[in-house]
Amino acid sequence: MRVGQTGEMARPGSVPAPAPAVEPILHRAARIEDTFHRWRERRGRKRGLITTIVPYAGYGAPGWARVLCRVVLTRSTDAAKQRAEKVRGWRSFFSIPVDDIEVAISAGGHEQRVRPGRGGVMDVRIEVDLEPGWHEISLRTDDTEPVTAPIFIVDPAAAFGILSDIDDTVMVTALPRPFLAAWNTFVLDEHARAPVPGMAVLYDRLMRAHPGAPVIYLSTGAWNVAPTLTRFLSRNLYPRGPLLLTDWGPTHDRWFRSGKEHKKSSLERLAAEFPGLEWLLFGDDGQHDEEIYSDFAAEHPENVAAIAIRQLSPGEAVLAGGRSKGTEREDEPSVSWFYAPHGAGLAEQLTTAGLLPA
Repeated sequence: MRVGQTGEMARPGSVPAPAPAVEPILHRAARIEDTFHRWRERRGRKRGLITTIVPYAGYGAPGWARVLCRVVLTRSTDAAKQRAEKVRGWRSFFSIPVDDIEVAISAGGHEQRVRPGRGGVMDVRIEVDLEPGWHEISLRTDDTEPVTAPIFIVDPAAAFGILSDIDDTVMVTALPRPFLAAWNTFVLDEHARAPVPGMAVLYDRLMRAHPGAPVIYLSTGAWNVAPTLTRFLSRNLYPRGPLLLTDWGPTHDRWFRSGKEHKKSSLERLAAEFPGLEWLLFGDDGQHDEEIYSDFAAEHPENVAAIAIRQLSPGEAVLAGGRSKGTEREDEPSVSWFYAPHGAGLAEQLTTAGLLPA
């Protein structure tokens, strides 16, 4: 087995992509951040902190899997477990990332080693032959105990999937409001966040109507809050599914990460990985979901079953800076759009349209 420089496995019989002659020059902010993290890592190891792997749910298909995790320094193994279970907002953003160590991935009877990327985040596609459904793979470093990461393997026969935004679509977080967003992100835990009424029931009905359908949660949130989001989704009975989040802080080429670009690139990747799937796309009208989903539907109409938009309440819309332009998409007759302020309203419209059994 061979892992390329991008972390993707080289396929048998394929010609590996040539390595770039010159590595891209990091943005000044990224170089400053990396230097700061290396200094923190040295100090942390002198204080006795140990390497810890925070596993995230991944996905794949027979023959490959996308493995996601984050490598950080913590005080002890017990502390790491407690951190993963009880971590509260702001603490997750002060963890020390580790990117100079190899992570051994054991799956399907094979092992391979991959280094995390910037911010300690490891996002790698591996070759592994697993049956459709949920599996657990093992992740470890030379000086840590193995941890398990769940992987959902999509059935090649599947034709339907659910892709959902999180903030203000399944969880009321008022993300566009700067001060309240900071409070929700850095201070509160999942107990203080409210689910959008009726959305969990709607997703459950869709899953019962389409057994084995993949559910993927796509958000502009940072990987730092993945454990909190996972607990929230589980506590409020949302279907189990991988999270696709972003790295916190500067990127390799800009001061701040672009949430829109993250969502667009993630959708493009899913369309390439699962060309036979039609996604029911869920979002809200307080950010850029309509624009992003509209562009994706125009480029990949064969991959969109419909688009369902949760409408913000008047109070949420005012504090969020207003709604996106309009709610009518008559210029896209090939794609069905549905709007409602809660899950029950969307369920009624999806049922009338024949996309959800009565």
